[in-house]
Amino acid sequence: MDAELLHSPVVGSTEDEEVDVCYWNLPLAFMKKRHTEKIEGSKALAQSWRMKDRMKTVSVALVLCLNVGVDPPDVVKTSPCARLECWIDPLSMSPQKALETIGANLQKQYENWQPRARYKQSLDPTVDEVKKLCTSLRRNAKEERVLFHYNGHGVPRPTVNGEIWVFNKNYTQYIPLSIYDLQTWMGSPSIFVYDCSNAGIIVKSFKQFALQREQELEVAAINPNHPLAQMPLPPSMKNCIQLAACEASELLPMNPNLPADLFTSCLTTPIKIALRWQAWDLAVDICLSQLPTIIEEGTAFRHSPFFAEQLTAFQVWLTMGVENRNPPEQLPIVLQVLLSQVHRLRALDLLGRFLDLGPWAVSLALSVGIFPYVLKLLQSSARELRPLLVFIWAKILAVDSSCQADLVKDNGHKYFLSVLADPYMPAEHRTMAVFILAVIVNNYNTGQEACLQGNLIAICLEQLNDPHPLLRQWVAICLGRIWQSFDSARWCGVRDSAHEKLYSLLSDPIPEVRCAAVFALGTFVGNSAERTDHSTTIDHNVAMMLAQLINDGSPIVRKELVVALSHLVEQYESNFCTVALQFIEEEKNYAVPSPANSTETGNVTPVKDSPAIPRLRSVNSYTNLRAATTARTLNKSLQNLNLNEEGGPAAFSPGNLSTSSSASSTLGSPDNDEYLLSFETIDKMRRVSSYSSLNSLIADPFPDVSDLAMRVLNNIAYKATMNARTQRILDSGSLTQSAPASPTSKGTLIHQAGGSPPVPGASSSSLTNEVPKAPVRDGPSSRPTYTPTLGGQAPHSQQFPRTRKMFDKGPDQTAEDGDDTAAHRAFINASLHTGVCEWSAKYFAQPVMKIPEEHDSESQVRKEREWRFLRNTRVRRQSQCVTQRGVTRLDDQIFINRNPGVPSVVKFHPFNTCIAVADKDSICFWDWEKGERLDYFYNGNPRYTRITSMEYLNGHDSSLLLTATDDGALRIWKNFADQKNPEMVTAWQGLSDMLPTTRGAGMVVDWEQETGLLMTSGDVRVVRIWDTEREMKVQDIPTGADSCVTSLSCDPQRSLVAAGFGDGSVRVYDRRMGPNECVNGDVRFFDPRMPDSINILQTVKGLTALDIHPQATLFACGSMNQFIAVYNSNGDVISNIKYYDGFMGQRIGAISCLAFHPYWPHLAVGSNDYYMSIYSAEKRLR
Repeated sequence: MDAELLHSPVVGSTEDEEVDVCYWNLPLAFMKKRHTEKIEGSKALAQSWRMKDRMKTVSVALVLCLNVGVDPPDVVKTSPCARLECWIDPLSMSPQKALETIGANLQKQYENWQPRARYKQSLDPTVDEVKKLCTSLRRNAKEERVLFHYNGHGVPRPTVNGEIWVFNKNYTQYIPLSIYDLQTWMGSPSIFVYDCSNAGIIVKSFKQFALQREQELEVAAINPNHPLAQMPLPPSMKNCIQLAACEASELLPMNPNLPADLFTSCLTTPIKIALRWQAWDLAVDICLSQLPTIIEEGTAFRHSPFFAEQLTAFQVWLTMGVENRNPPEQLPIVLQVLLSQVHRLRALDLLGRFLDLGPWAVSLALSVGIFPYVLKLLQSSARELRPLLVFIWAKILAVDSSCQADLVKDNGHKYFLSVLADPYMPAEHRTMAVFILAVIVNNYNTGQEACLQGNLIAICLEQLNDPHPLLRQWVAICLGRIWQSFDSARWCGVRDSAHEKLYSLLSDPIPEVRCAAVFALGTFVGNSAERTDHSTTIDHNVAMMLAQLINDGSPIVRKELVVALSHLVEQYESNFCTVALQFIEEEKNYAVPSPANSTETGNVTPVKDSPAIPRLRSVNSYTNLRAATTARTLNKSLQNLNLNEEGGPAAFSPGNLSTSSSASSTLGSPDNDEYLLSFETIDKMRRVSSYSSLNSLIADPFPDVSDLAMRVLNNIAYKATMNARTQRILDSGSLTQSAPASPTSKGTLIHQAGGSPPVPGASSSSLTNEVPKAPVRDGPSSRPTYTPTLGGQAPHSQQFPRTRKMFDKGPDQTAEDGDDTAAHRAFINASLHTGVCEWSAKYFAQPVMKIPEEHDSESQVRKEREWRFLRNTRVRRQSQCVTQRGVTRLDDQIFINRNPGVPSVVKFHPFNTCIAVADKDSICFWDWEKGERLDYFYNGNPRYTRITSMEYLNGHDSSLLLTATDDGALRIWKNFADQKNPEMVTAWQGLSDMLPTTRGAGMVVDWEQETGLLMTSGDVRVVRIWDTEREMKVQDIPTGADSCVTSLSCDPQRSLVAAGFGDGSVRVYDRRMGPNECVNGDVRFFDPRMPDSINILQTVKGLTALDIHPQATLFACGSMNQFIAVYNSNGDVISNIKYYDGFMGQRIGAISCLAFHPYWPHLAVGSNDYYMSIYSAEKRLR
């Protein structure tokens, strides 16, 4: 039986069950980790495993409260009972001698570990004696560590008030000693050892008192009159270590075979106490029993099975499969046998499986001392250890990257270079090796130099085209990191043509690989070394290649593209500032467009051109903004920009720009438009240099991309205007103008400017105080409040009107705003970072051997998927029974409600009772069975655009909603209609060069779940096919028509594409035959094998919408004349739904959209009067 059948909940041989299995195995779109996770690295865990600066324990206080011969009143001892104290029976001698002997023995036991410390004993002491002892030791120890050992076997248990017990002078009473006072006397750093029953109470009290001290110090710092404010600050208790014998509710063990001070014995005489256990006795006996035969007969020594048995116990712990359990006791033993040749291979394998459990396991292993063992093993030449060591080190470096220095220091990087260069190593192990090397060279110059000498660049370049995508991704990341801010590595890459070899990855089918290639090329041009003609030419060529990715289907690629282009901007800042200032000066000829002067269709009210109120642009100008974003236009514009200082545009100097007197005179005015960067300017900027790419990306439909692009442009515009003002001030004072800035100028005159930017807390996407207002509707429902998604960032188009203020304060700021200016400089100059590399590294930190949840039959994810599968099966079978009986009427209204906006697109969910209704820029979800509104949210498309198509993706499983707008943008949403905040999964420019039309089709799409292909067209002259798995455009089919595409449909194999056009023609595209047409506006039936229609139907006049039922032989036509006609395949009208007067009559507006349910005989209808209706077959059929 096929493996895929075993994963489905229903297995059978009937035709229906085979269909069900096919649905179970349908692929899911946009459900990769890049879509479901936030693109950021793992949260750094506090690593405490490294030996910090060694702190000596210089003084030890041994406080013994034994009161030999007298048992404390709150402890009932067993008979017989544990009696040994420091391996001495206190009843074997007089009480005083026993006390002194025990104290001396305890001191000797500690001296074995720290012979140079200063020891002081306090035997059955009073409170004053303890105070004197502790203060004396702290005074002598100064900043070093003091140890306080407390044996409370002869006094009552600690109290819940945080007290331990000592004696009075006459030994007639037990006297409490507060832990708070003990903290004060001992100070910090200190070690506390509590050997008494209920010792956990002391630990809890210690923490509470330490917190109380911190709070008191905070109050004293705020209030100078507080009593503590006049006292010297006590040291923090955070540098104290506490060791307790038992929990707060536990008593000490009383087994007579064990010492009474078992905890102290384990700490100070571990081998002696260990040898009292039967397991150790057995191990020793087994070893010693072999001596006679070895001596007499010369037989070989049989190794003790102890370590093998411990490894087996560890293996059993690993295979239990229960999470949230206590760490394995055998872990330290596993580490002990790593250097044993007998057990090494098995121990490494088990250790790797343990580390694969997650970052917590790595941290635990490091804390018990794994690091020196696995570091030493890198010196081994055994090939069988390579896969295991590479896996272990990948896990370690994914959690703690600081180990890079240790590896380079011990030449460990050479081990991984040899693994990466070994062609016989599996790709997965080479991937781990290159990940390790990428960590070694990450922001670590010593690691970069060492790996450069190890020929890392050449080794990586040889594997750029490896079939393994994860290897290609990390090879590119490793290259990007080795030459990041390291010019020697960059020139080594130049000599090996590394940038040219990386170009092939820009069209890789895996988005993460394309992103890694963009990262590598971005750091390649991002070095700050002085540029030569050769390097400038290389930068220009790299920019040309990167510009082709502005319409890539993956937002992570486009985000990395913005960062890469920002490196280019940084290198040639003066050139970009020159371009920016030219456009800002020209922008003063345009006024802020007024929404009142524009209409829904984009028409504008003509106004007289004047400096104050210039001519407004229509929405068609907005749609043309994207016309300059094609790779062809960008390449032309890039070729027009020479980045050489001599031959290109003049190096930045405001004196080179001609400005009008009026513009110059208003530089100090708060009302001037110097900081306005409108779409008018952006439209022009797109035609010049790499500015074209950035200006295209600020209108990106994915908010994170547009935010980053705007941040880069704000930086350029800020520096351009600040430098211009400073230069003009110098010119007005008849000062000599300085020489033109070099291409690597960093705007050194910015600090002289008086302008003040926004506070650092401002969103990176919005440097303005303007808040866009939602348009007022005619209907009763207002626009839904937009909830920012994607990390709290609102869509770029929502935050910025068409004219955007660059900064929220004018240039007339006073000197008091210097801090704000500095803050803004820090904000705009902060290096951009996408976090993709860190996010990619999470793969190595997370379990890779664990069964995925969707394949785990007991997981919640699997159970939910099985439930959806059974629901879908039930819907398909029940609806099939209804449609097979025949639908003779379809006019029973089962739902009607007023939509918040005029419905423009409707879409049934295929399996639940949800219907999506789109208006101009928002989507409303209704439960058509209950008649309830579920959700209403803003789509995020710009103001002058509208939603023209919708599709449910993954409708059989975890549903997503795709929306298409008439500016060519595609957005995909999740978490809708279920009381959660809708989140944008991804967005991209599905079509560019949308043609300006007043009554166009906008954008139309067709989705095929089986193949993951998305067909797009509309007001363009092509049908564009996107592969959603690769998030790439795979084909453009020229339509050959002069009108827009109004509908798309494909056969299941995606070999034939049928497109309907605005002129009434239908064209079928296939490489094997030419186009076929039908005209006259009728409804026609075609057989794809025949060029002529096989049937023609005359339908309603004023046809505005048409849909065909996917299962039943029905289609419906809607008219602007307020009626709907439903036909069967013979062309017979089975239902006419019309407008009827009267109290009980149906009121239908002009039909704006309609759609059939994928399975049920339900027809959804939207009309221009805001109403949404659903009609169904007769009740007897349902």
